[in-house]
Amino acid sequence: MRQPGSHRSERISTLVKEAIADALASEVNDPRVGFVTVTSVDVTRDLSLARVRISVMGDDEEKQKALEGVNSARGFIRSILARTLELRTVPELRFEIDTGLERAARVDQILSSLRSEESQTD
Repeated sequence: MRQPGSHRSERISTLVKEAIADALASEVNDPRVGFVTVTSVDVTRDLSLARVRISVMGDDEEKQKALEGVNSARGFIRSILARTLELRTVPELRFEIDTGLERAARVDQILSSLRSEESQTD
């Protein structure tokens, strides 16, 4: 059963995701933010907080630098959201590295290796 207001927060999450992705691509000039992709945004029902998951190509050091870059641009990005989205409250932004894609790739690698081992024993 869907909770009241959840459709609205889902819709706003999508708008926030698009606006942040656009801002990172065209308005944030920090070189640390070069290869950042916004993978998902979850906005709380009261719109006070948005958890923004980002994917970054590269090693752990590059991911950490990219996270520092988006965190340093957080206020600027929030001001862009205030201008582009007509919301009474602009959510506070919390950025985190999305490791889901890496985990999925690792699981796929493990499954492939198991399949190849299985085909060799047949």
